[in-house]
Amino acid sequence: MDKKRISWGSFAEAIALHSSPQTATDPLRRTTDGGTKLIAELYQSEQAKEVLLKAGALQHAILNSANFSSIATDARGVIQIFNVGAERMLGYTADEVMNKITPADLSDHQELIARAAALSLELGTPITPGFEALVFKASRGIEDIYELTYCRKDGTRFPAIVSVTALRDANEAIIGYLLIGTDNTARKQAEEALLKDGALQRAIFNSANFSSIATDARGVIQIFNVGAERMLGYTADEVMNQLTPADLSDHSELIARAAALSLELGTPIPPGFEALVFKASRGIEDIYELTYIRKDGSRFPAIVSVTALRDANEDIIGYLLIGTDNTARKQAEEALLRSEMLASAGRLAASIAHEINNPLEAIMNTLYLARTTPGVPAGAHQYMDIADGELMRIAHITRQTLGFYREFSAATSNYVTALFDSVINLLQAKIRSTGAQVETQCDNDLRVMGIAGELRQILANLLANSLDAIDQNSRIVLRATVSIDPHDASHRVRITIADSGCGMSQVTIKRIFEPFFTTKGTVGTGLGLWVCKQLVEKNIGSIKVRSHLHAPHQGTTFSVLLPRHIARPE
Repeated sequence: MDKKRISWGSFAEAIALHSSPQTATDPLRRTTDGGTKLIAELYQSEQAKEVLLKAGALQHAILNSANFSSIATDARGVIQIFNVGAERMLGYTADEVMNKITPADLSDHQELIARAAALSLELGTPITPGFEALVFKASRGIEDIYELTYCRKDGTRFPAIVSVTALRDANEAIIGYLLIGTDNTARKQAEEALLKDGALQRAIFNSANFSSIATDARGVIQIFNVGAERMLGYTADEVMNQLTPADLSDHSELIARAAALSLELGTPIPPGFEALVFKASRGIEDIYELTYIRKDGSRFPAIVSVTALRDANEDIIGYLLIGTDNTARKQAEEALLRSEMLASAGRLAASIAHEINNPLEAIMNTLYLARTTPGVPAGAHQYMDIADGELMRIAHITRQTLGFYREFSAATSNYVTALFDSVINLLQAKIRSTGAQVETQCDNDLRVMGIAGELRQILANLLANSLDAIDQNSRIVLRATVSIDPHDASHRVRITIADSGCGMSQVTIKRIFEPFFTTKGTVGTGLGLWVCKQLVEKNIGSIKVRSHLHAPHQGTTFSVLLPRHIARPE
């Protein structure tokens, strides 16, 4: 192969594309092989090539970099470029290797045999244990980064991380390969030191950030770290030599997992501990999601990684299950999904409202003309009033629905006290008409994460509901305090609205958050509490109700939990 086909300009550009992330819209990244099409285009474009070569800075940096080895070969694998980093790492001069050997000649032969066998199995095609094993994936346009052991000229060896890119001409034919390597000795030594003195094991089994559960070969728990105790609520003594991880997991999920694995792997798998570790027992890397069940019966989603523990003879002696609480990510996903659903519903509501408003306005104008037309019988006005009332009801429902989906531009954190005040001012006329006493209690400097308009609507809907349910001279208390979730220790704000009214039956409580359900007859739309619940959940919160029917002075209490905003110091 003519060495001119891999110029320093194209080689430098390959390095730049390999090491510098590009945006999706960058033309340098429009090919799946990491920009190698551009390399060929630069080779064809003498003007672009001359600009790159004229500057010289990039080539100079690559040639003189001692931090990584850059080895470029021809299509057959014979080394054409061998930079100073490669010389420093491997002990050869460029003249000693160029046009003479391949990178496979510098690599551990046993690792090449193992890599060729693994790739042959993975890709379903025979691969020879030489240079082909190093570049096979890259030649198929598959991104390839792997570990191997390089052998220096003096016979010493060192671990390296190598990234491989195929170099192509303008016709997409492969003209060579670029192998960029870094010395991995320091990381390997650190890993070995950790394993040697037990620091890694101690860190794992003393960490409260993730659960580490080790079992024997039958699945019975033998080790249960402090993270597992914190997440699951059991002490180690309560589970060791007594339970399996399957006993701590959602049984319906185990059934579903066993069925899916049986179908995937073509063998029947029982829905117990075997379903959790079957892949790991076959040497297949396994990370999955499941629901753990705490001692108190509460549940939380977890991501679990499973590893088979083997003895010197490669026989399985147990399993290690490392889990992390996935609640926060699940909540974020659900909030995003809910937000997308609400956005879609908002667009639908706006479209429907547009279609309704025109005929609605026409009907209202027609009623007005009918009222003012001379000679209309007096009795007809009674029916016009009924029709007019129903039209106003439709208009009110439309406005309330659109108000729910309206985008608010207010700040994302607001004092609860300020919201209490604004809501009370908003409903001042209704408060006076009922004669109720409204009392507010709020911790100092308490902020809630959320949009002001949405939080105000939540409070207004709940307070209006209480005002409709109380008798004259009753009492309503609006309270906001810090609440700490005992399971995830996340700080939240608990807002309660408690009234001393007549209360609700359990039948009513089960339906109050349903859309269009109302106990107020024709004067209620049945949307207030439904909108309230949707807004609470949209803001990653929860709402509950407690009520005592006809119990003196106990009435109904709504409790809302919302994320707390902690103000940072100026």
